[in-house]
Amino acid sequence: MPEESLNYYILFANYTHGLALKELLSREQLPARIAPTPRSIQGKLSCGMSLLVKAEDIDAVRECMERNRAEYYDIVAMPCQIQPRRDRYC
Repeated sequence: MPEESLNYYILFANYTHGLALKELLSREQLPARIAPTPRSIQGKLSCGMSLLVKAEDIDAVRECMERNRAEYYDIVAMPCQIQPRRDRYC
């Protein structure tokens, strides 16, 4: 599977850690979207929030997280689930 078709979900133990990392990444001008955590990877976490990062940005995001000692639970790679033609009937 080509790496471009992967998305990375950054998982958190709580919503506060997720929002703190989102703010940090925004300050560093690194793209990330707040997204619901897919049920298949949520596991025992009570927080259903994750940050969605594209494959081409994950290395810079990891460096930023390491440099700033950001708190997170895990980073999980999954095939892209976004379907741009979803709900279009014409």
